[in-house]
Amino acid sequence: MSVIVTDAGFGPDEWTGDVIELASDTDPAELSALTAGAERVKIAFPSFSDGRGFTLARLLRLRGYRGALRASGHVIADQYAMARRAGFDAVEISDELAQRQPEDQWRFRADWQENDYQARLRG
Repeated sequence: MSVIVTDAGFGPDEWTGDVIELASDTDPAELSALTAGAERVKIAFPSFSDGRGFTLARLLRLRGYRGALRASGHVIADQYAMARRAGFDAVEISDELAQRQPEDQWRFRADWQENDYQARLRG
């Protein structure tokens, strides 16, 4: 099983239908072709130290992708704000990770729009 994390906290997986799954080593030049017409895209994070998924998400959003975008795998609570800023709508984590990092740790980071370094510099 898995747990879906959003700004509201933990929730069920409500995705149905086709999902395009991308590996973290997907060639950025192929993103548009791989996701053309997709309503849901999931990008794998094989390790919390592998940040390539953040780059893929940002590139998808910059290239006009407006569908649902989910990070899946080894994303930790400390990375939630970065995931949201990169363009992810939600993060999918394992039940084991949800046990180690409970919902309150993820919700603490749900104010990602207010607490970022660049906003503090501008303000």
